[in-house]
Amino acid sequence: MDRALGDGLPDLPPLFGPVFALREGGDALARAVALAPEHGAGCFVWVRAYARVEAAVVLEPEQPLAAARPALLAAAAAMADALAALGPPQAEIALRWPATLVVNRGVVGAARLAAPPGAAETAVPAWLAVGVEVRRALPPGVEPGTDPGRTALEEEGFDEADTAELTAAWARHLMTGLNEWQERGFARLAGRYLGWLERDPAQAGAARRGLDSATGDLVLQRPDGALTRRSLRAAVAEGVA
Repeated sequence: MDRALGDGLPDLPPLFGPVFALREGGDALARAVALAPEHGAGCFVWVRAYARVEAAVVLEPEQPLAAARPALLAAAAAMADALAALGPPQAEIALRWPATLVVNRGVVGAARLAAPPGAAETAVPAWLAVGVEVRRALPPGVEPGTDPGRTALEEEGFDEADTAELTAAWARHLMTGLNEWQERGFARLAGRYLGWLERDPAQAGAARRGLDSATGDLVLQRPDGALTRRSLRAAVAEGVA
């Protein structure tokens, strides 16, 4: 069951609302999708839980789906910004293409995106929903280091900020990023996102990295001038984000 109340959530940007709080075990993105047709842009859903940060917001883009899909990258960069602001200064925060959140080389979560079923790439969707999920604590009985590729915020020194603070910080950074994208152009979003993007082995030797403003694809230019492209649409479809 959810409630149209903040339930302890710090103030959100004024354009976000109504705010729905879910109980432990709720799926914020799924609930945002269900609420999108009725409440439209700004509808915000979060999960009141100790062990994880989970939230989602409904957007109403003005671009076709292909050009609006980089909202996923904005959501991921916003969470990286929030973790950097509220975490220990020595924490190494990064994004793994396209929207996986990494702290000290261990995966802690990811951003997600949903669109109306059957939405055409060249049509403006009625809505989009973006969300984040981040582990604050390991599951009971799981010893730290059991899976070196995965971690939780508590294991990496994030002792001060609670779930509500991290959720609200994500919302504020997301609003900032979306406003910059709208008012100053796609290059602002690209710069913010690429500043967090880690270099994986597939990018070894790449001289330059960029994002295609029409699709959000990652474009790599190697020293010899050859270009390679990593599709954002395909990554979302495959559930990589």
